[in-house]
Amino acid sequence: MTTDSPGVADHQTTPAPADVDVAISVRGLRKSYGVHEAVAGIDLDIARGEIFALLGPNGAGKTTTVEILEGYRRRDAGEVSVLGVDPARADARWKSQIGIVLQSKGGDSELTVAETVRVQASYFANPRPVEEVIGLVGLTEKLKARASSLSGGQQRRLDVALGIVGRPRLLFLDEPTTGFDPEARRQFWELIGQLRQLGTTMLLTTHYLDEAEALADRVGVIAGGRIVEVGIPAELGGRHLAPARVRWVEDGRRREETTATPTAVVQALSQRLGGEIPGLAVQRPSLEDIYLQMIGEPA
Repeated sequence: MTTDSPGVADHQTTPAPADVDVAISVRGLRKSYGVHEAVAGIDLDIARGEIFALLGPNGAGKTTTVEILEGYRRRDAGEVSVLGVDPARADARWKSQIGIVLQSKGGDSELTVAETVRVQASYFANPRPVEEVIGLVGLTEKLKARASSLSGGQQRRLDVALGIVGRPRLLFLDEPTTGFDPEARRQFWELIGQLRQLGTTMLLTTHYLDEAEALADRVGVIAGGRIVEVGIPAELGGRHLAPARVRWVEDGRRREETTATPTAVVQALSQRLGGEIPGLAVQRPSLEDIYLQMIGEPA
């Protein structure tokens, strides 16, 4: 999908050349709508080849931030470099390196899957072969089917095909599995894994915390127009260091202990109970628990 940029305020300066290992670099990004400051000074770096998930509640500034990075929306202040270029001043060559999968469906229901992808491919100088793209997203058997006949999961795969046919170096995925059933979501996750192997950098927005944990190398939490924290999912908010709850069954009763040293507790239980520990479960705070704390919502 190609984008048209509305430009940026004249007082903005062009960012210095980006680090070759950084796909997206943001410094001091701000955007207001009247008196409401939607984005309040964001700093962010996303590495090339990385899958980065941006998490935040509605109204947190997530969509505005992503639209600025895509070149859709004008910023008020700050420096932005996407693939080494300011998206507000980007040309057609830059746009051809960007893939965008929006929440809304992009396929024309009057065209077949092959025709839909072929039309999109015609906008690029060096697109991937149409049948290769369709195979990559798992729609080979639907090659001649009309887009209107596809299931929700298949339609989303077609959306991704449209986003990647131009060989993008950077792919934006906006709530890609909203409305999917569990099987379709898992299949889509496998597709994202395949795109990772192709070296595609991806910026993912999602409300599904398990999706972010399964797919993302790092996650960033945004609330009130500011980045609260960035980290790998397993360590966000210090969850890997938080006390763990050890649960087990002993003498026919469910027991529980909260501890900073769960391994030691499990070893002691194993010795006391003769090896196997009935009903054993060790649980630290989930990503959802940490996320809700960060955005100020009750768990």
